[in-house]
Amino acid sequence: MNPFTEVNPHDPQLRAERKRAKQLCQQLNALPADQIKARKPIYQQLFGQVSSAYIEPNFYCDYGSNIFLGEKFYANHNCVILDCAEVRIGDRVMFGPSVQIYATTHPLDPLERATGKEFCAAVTIGDDCWIGGGAIILAGVTIGKGSVVGAGSVVTKDIPEGVVAVGNPCSVIRSTSNN
Repeated sequence: MNPFTEVNPHDPQLRAERKRAKQLCQQLNALPADQIKARKPIYQQLFGQVSSAYIEPNFYCDYGSNIFLGEKFYANHNCVILDCAEVRIGDRVMFGPSVQIYATTHPLDPLERATGKEFCAAVTIGDDCWIGGGAIILAGVTIGKGSVVGAGSVVTKDIPEGVVAVGNPCSVIRSTSNN
């Protein structure tokens, strides 16, 4: 079963949705650090779901409406989420600086890629995960509840729950439990 769907990024509706998201990201990133309450209405306009979150500037996304954030989400500076497919992030998830999520990819064949074709697949991050700074999570990946992804890792495949995973490509090195 192929989790990827094809989209046309040149579709006028998708262009309008990306423009809207870029404008909201600009508003969010322009807020002074002490304007915490002013962030919530922008989060509510931008994201598909959000209740309590704090995102350090600068934050960038493609659509925003495909991003679903759980309770007490925190993202450090320079987070990028390319959300042409759903990106679901659980409760109490923390991102280090420069975490990037790419729910999109392009054809490997150069002639096919030249057509502008784009493929998308959902990304899911379970509750209580910590994603280290500079980590990159690719399209179609699920990270299980309570897992830790080390700084600088490139997550190309699913990560089970309750583990520490690191590297490029990211792989499990141990359990998160003290046992």
